[in-house]
Parts: sequence; C-alpha cells; structure tokens
Amino acid sequence: MEVDNIKEKIYSTFANIAKSLGYSEVYGRIIACLIINERPVTLSGVSKETGYSSPMVSLSIDFLENVGMVKRVKRPGDKKLYLQSDGNLLDGLKKIILVKIQKSVSNSLEEFNKYKSELKEISNKESEKLLKAIEILEREIKKMDDYVKILSEVGLDQL
Repeated sequence: MEVDNIKEKIYSTFANIAKSLGYSEVYGRIIACLIINERPVTLSGVSKETGYSSPMVSLSIDFLENVGMVKRVKRPGDKKLYLQSDGNLLDGLKKIILVKIQKSVSNSLEEFNKYKSELKEISNKESEKLLKAIEILEREIKKMDDYVKILSEVGLDQL
C-alpha cells in the first residue's frame, strides 16, 4: 500500500471518529493532519492536506482551539498563521464529549420548559399525564448531568 493511501486512511479514521461524536469530519481531518506533520502547518497547508477550504478550516480551528486540541502559532518575521496540535488528544476528546452532553442537556431542559407551558394551557387528563412524564424526565436528565459533572472531574491520569 502506498504511503498516500495509508495517510488518507488515517485521515479517514480521525474523520470517522469526529463524525461518530456528532461533529463534522473536518475536525478529525485537521487533527490527523497536525499529528502526522509533527510540526506547525500553515492554514493553507492544512487546507490543502485535508481537502477543505481555508475559511472552513479557519472556522473549525476556532472550535478545536477552544477545546485545547489545536493552537495557532506565529513565527518571528513570518506573517503566516501556523497551526499545531496542542495538548493531549484524550483530554481534547473528553472536553468535546462533555460539551456535547452539556449542550444536549441544556437543549432538552429548554424544550421541556416549552412543552410544560403549552401543556398547562391545554389542561386535560392527557396533558396532565405528559406533564408528570416531563417532570420525571427532567429529574432523570438532571441526575445524568450531575453524574457527567462528577465524571468530568476525574483526571485521565486516574484511569
């Protein structure tokens, strides 16, 4: 198998991991690019390597930077923007998963509040039944959120 084919398979593997977490494949491809290159890569270089446009890469870098997986670097005397992997991949994945769960919990609770308001206006046996179910679901989601918060405090070095 050619080196380029293996390289593409690595990119695809990282893209599939990002996709399995509910994120765009571009995130995985960017991380793979930076890991494979082992040195800072220009934004245009990452764009060329991943097959995504520079604006798409730039937008994706913002997110990856926020979760601590990528950082922007400047070289003295060079106006180009360079990117490099930053920190531990597992720490970054942990942050991504936590962000995803926290967002989902928040969205669910917001939706439940809307449903409760609508159901209170209807006021019949079926709406009362649904209100009780929503209250149970809210409690369970809040318990899950508390559990995730406890898990988030566990350091990866404790595994």
